[in-house]
Amino acid sequence: MSKFIAKHESDQLLKHDEPIDYLPWISMFSIIVLMCIVLSTQGRIWFCKWDSPLFLWSSDVWSKHNSQHLFDPYVFTHLLHGFLFLWGLDLIFHKILGKKLSFAWLLFLAVFTEAIWEVIENSKYIIEIYRANTASLEYFGDSIVNSLGDVVACAVGFVIAYNLKFRWAIGLFLLVEVILILTIKDSLLINILMLIYPIEAIKTWQTGG
Repeated sequence: MSKFIAKHESDQLLKHDEPIDYLPWISMFSIIVLMCIVLSTQGRIWFCKWDSPLFLWSSDVWSKHNSQHLFDPYVFTHLLHGFLFLWGLDLIFHKILGKKLSFAWLLFLAVFTEAIWEVIENSKYIIEIYRANTASLEYFGDSIVNSLGDVVACAVGFVIAYNLKFRWAIGLFLLVEVILILTIKDSLLINILMLIYPIEAIKTWQTGG
């Protein structure tokens, strides 16, 4: 009898389970497709024109292949975007507005923000700022495949930060920053600084001057 009651209660719980909300996932896919269309209208190419599209990784950030393949060292800065978006969304919705969004909708907002940034980053205005203020003198915009890789990296970073305690997430964020500085003389925070307030000494250091 007790087994029957337990099974009955289990069946009742299953019946009352809320259906899976597919809308945020469909919205995520839609915004990524829209991003690709907009990037194409901006004149961005799909793949690196100097190499095979199957060459998915470019390690030399100073070469013409940088930002043209699916992944390059800067993918880790986009991974950290996911950390920042999670913290920012938590601050806005949980701390300030007192609202709780599902993981799927939070991830959608992160992907949506990253997709908007990819479009802005590949505008002629921002490209010229990159070329003038940073060491990216040969930067002419990302390929569409590279932008897709950046969005994926952002989503992965968001998931990692979501599943880590805050102190561990901060530690990992700083570790990635240090590794990037030591390996490519750049990082997410340096990149933001050089876009907003360029420092000639940093640019000289990055270019080996």
